[in-house]
Amino acid sequence: MGFTIGSSRGIRDIRSGSRRRGRSSECTAVAEYTGLWGWDVAPGARAAAGVCSCGRPDCRAPGAHPLDFAPEVPAGATLDAATAAWADTPGAAVMLPVGRAFDVIEVAESAGRRALVRLERMGLPLGPVAATPDGRAHFLVAPGAAAELPALLYRMGWDDPSLDLRGLGPGSHITAPPSDRAGLGPVRWLRPPDLDSATKPPTARLLLGTLAYVAHRSRASDRP
Repeated sequence: MGFTIGSSRGIRDIRSGSRRRGRSSECTAVAEYTGLWGWDVAPGARAAAGVCSCGRPDCRAPGAHPLDFAPEVPAGATLDAATAAWADTPGAAVMLPVGRAFDVIEVAESAGRRALVRLERMGLPLGPVAATPDGRAHFLVAPGAAAELPALLYRMGWDDPSLDLRGLGPGSHITAPPSDRAGLGPVRWLRPPDLDSATKPPTARLLLGTLAYVAHRSRASDRP
């Protein structure tokens, strides 16, 4: 059984199929991400008490990286395909490769929440936004943003090296809801994917001015 990207019926089918067959929330999420939103998914490591499930004692990112031995689940995979892939890596975290369907602008969660309210009030197009358990917010934007970010910030007058704002591009991965990241707790959607924002995330320049302004104000307010 396949699902068509952009189909609300597909979402219902995935979720009801998961309940009928007892699939995990991770399997359901993977099927949505691949079959509906057109994202590749990588099985990721977990962490407990700072120890990574990858088994490497010198792991630099415990519970926050893809598993080297586990193949990705490609965009377009069905619920059955997602279930089969996750059966080979039980307990794996759901991770999304950055730089393909989207790049990410990362800010502090507190600044991200305030910026999100401003952006919604302004009526600007928004993509999915996630919050991590270590207090960061991830704004999904069109691919290429990470490479363009320094020049965009410079042209906007926000080229302050201490500004708590950075771009994630090709080679990076983010942990996706409902998975746990680094043993700290689950990642949550502040603004979940929908039929438009997941497949056509906004360009970074539409959001960057507001994100930079709020990040700057947040840093200034934190000073003694």
